[in-house]
Amino acid sequence: MAERSFKKEVQQLRIPAGEEFRGEGILAITKGLLQAGVGYVGGYQGSPISHLMDVLADANEILEELDVHFETSASEATAAAMLAASVMYPIRGAVTWKSTVGTNVASDALANLASGGVTGGALIIIGEDYGEGSSIMQERSHAFAMKSQMWLLDPRPNLESIVKSVEDGFELSEASNTPVMLQVRIRSCHVHGRFITKENKRPRYTLKQALENPVRDTTRIVLPPASFGHEHEKIQQRWPAAVKFIRDNKLNEFFDGDFNEIGLILQGGLYNGVMRALQLLGLADSFGNSRIPMYVMNVTYPVIDEEVIQFCEGRRAVLLLEEGQPDYIEQNLHSILRKAGVSTHLSGKDVLPMAGEYTTAAMKTGIEAFLKAHQPDALATHVAVAADAAGEASLAADLEALTAASTTPAPRPAAVPMTFHPKVKDLAEVVPARPAGFCTGCPERPIFAAMKLAEADLGQHHVSCDIGCHLFSILPPFNLGATTMGYGLGAASSSAFNTKTGKRSISVMGDGGFWHNGLTSGIGNAVFNKNDGVIVIVDNYYSSATGGQDILSSRAENADRATKNPIENAIRGAGVKWIRTIDRTYDVAKMRDTLEEALTTTTDGPKVIIAQSECMLNKQRRIKPLFNKAVKEGKRMVKERFGVDPDVCTGDHACIRLSGCPSLSVKDSGDPLKEDPVAHVDNSCVGCGNCGEVAEAAVLCPSFYRADIIHNPTGTDRFLGKLRSAVIGFLQRRRAARQTRFAL
Repeated sequence: MAERSFKKEVQQLRIPAGEEFRGEGILAITKGLLQAGVGYVGGYQGSPISHLMDVLADANEILEELDVHFETSASEATAAAMLAASVMYPIRGAVTWKSTVGTNVASDALANLASGGVTGGALIIIGEDYGEGSSIMQERSHAFAMKSQMWLLDPRPNLESIVKSVEDGFELSEASNTPVMLQVRIRSCHVHGRFITKENKRPRYTLKQALENPVRDTTRIVLPPASFGHEHEKIQQRWPAAVKFIRDNKLNEFFDGDFNEIGLILQGGLYNGVMRALQLLGLADSFGNSRIPMYVMNVTYPVIDEEVIQFCEGRRAVLLLEEGQPDYIEQNLHSILRKAGVSTHLSGKDVLPMAGEYTTAAMKTGIEAFLKAHQPDALATHVAVAADAAGEASLAADLEALTAASTTPAPRPAAVPMTFHPKVKDLAEVVPARPAGFCTGCPERPIFAAMKLAEADLGQHHVSCDIGCHLFSILPPFNLGATTMGYGLGAASSSAFNTKTGKRSISVMGDGGFWHNGLTSGIGNAVFNKNDGVIVIVDNYYSSATGGQDILSSRAENADRATKNPIENAIRGAGVKWIRTIDRTYDVAKMRDTLEEALTTTTDGPKVIIAQSECMLNKQRRIKPLFNKAVKEGKRMVKERFGVDPDVCTGDHACIRLSGCPSLSVKDSGDPLKEDPVAHVDNSCVGCGNCGEVAEAAVLCPSFYRADIIHNPTGTDRFLGKLRSAVIGFLQRRRAARQTRFAL
């Protein structure tokens, strides 16, 4: 069950040629694949291309109509290996994943693919997750393209350019017998726009034809002596063929401007941000017309020497906008210009940040510094006006001056200041930063609450974490975990601690990570090496961190995939003897006791705890429509909610310290003798019961209560409701009377 359904949107993929397609970037990419005659598609979900996998899954019926095979791959390495179908056969194949982590996982298959080369077009659509909103290490895919001699496309973030790059990518791959990487940043994936469609094409050569007509060419296999020749083939044949195709088909773009003595060179993916920065400087309009000439590199590798020289010759200075470090392209351009004897000054990281995301603000500052040094008159716009009282006064003075001097030439466009509304700025200073955390009702929260309670009894243990939702346990309020090394590598990252000592290591991995990599690198390795540590596998029924996609152990019925394969069976098959399966993680006391048993047992070998409960986000997506439908039909439905009795709550707040649930807050007790605020459950509560369970496991807190909200109550419900109200009212009145009688 994915994060959202695209069943309605994918019908646009049937739009015939010559009509206007409107939608999101990921839909446009899928349409581009179909227009290019792709034969097979695979991939692994991960931001920012998770929704691309969801679109492909929802469009499977359309893909099948066109004889296009689609697979949700077990990992990025599996997806990359799929492209082997394009090595011997003229079949166009595409795969997709999150980069750079996915590219690292797929690196062995990609390196072999790039070495032997391809016959059919091979396109790798990588979601470049670089920048402030990223959840991974800050690296670029550019290095991998250079290392393995694969061409890297980085199209301008608009639908027309993206679709063209998909089609160009296949043609470039076939023209140079080289796999091509198409890099799309998060803004490209989710940008909205339109383009004129072409007809969807069936694969010109199908997988069925390939199976019926096997081909074998040892020169394409990475095995000596052929592998020694591949390196020379890349430089002597494939590179020149790629350069010729890129140049002849004008994949890179030139844009003219007024200031011909300077220019900007930029990665295609930065185009929208650069245009906005220029607009803020008064050097571009809202229609994409720039006053500064630009060379837009929709292909960032290989760099086309002739185009760089052509753009730079005759200019005094050029600014290169290359996001991230190191400065691969800048070094390349310096080499090209100096070898060609071009004296144009090249700026780049001297005025722009060496590392970090190139936001509009960062690029505006860099471009402004470049212009001050090399074309100061370009900044001679009239005074910038802010949206405040001082700005209005400044604007009035400017208009008065212009009216008085009517013979003065018309002013250039105004630079626009980047300001925040004063109230927004003040609010940001008052509201404290909140660490990222688990969703309301998340079944993983009680696991780490139990781990904290076990820690209080047995002392601290080394905890190795993994990629996934459970990684939030590193942050407050749990503050658990020392390392994270990669998806499914939680158990492997504690393998060095397999030593006899008084304490055992604890490692954590999710069910998605388990099937991706953890079964072999974690469980198999632990069994083989007789690891004495504790491994906790968080089974929330989905690959939740990437959007809730089904996996092997999902409980859901899936017409296209084989689900309901228990993790416990796989672990027993790998040789694990000590296994405990907890089918309700919200039982904090049971989780704590099981952890303590695993940490103290005398049994040798790995101790594995499988903690199972459905991801609350997916559960809510699943049950809410059913619940609302039943209520509308007049059926009796009960919704559970939890609360805190302010008269009983002591202000200990163990529920908050060991939970961190977003629905838990504090409020004034209303009692002048009770100064500490009491716990409070707000209306975002989903009724998981974790706060009460964790408080009871910690301090036997009696202040939590459960309230059942009954929709369409029966006569019995109404009678019981009146009876409860009468009893509670009687007790409250008696208590009030006693307080009055014994009051001082």
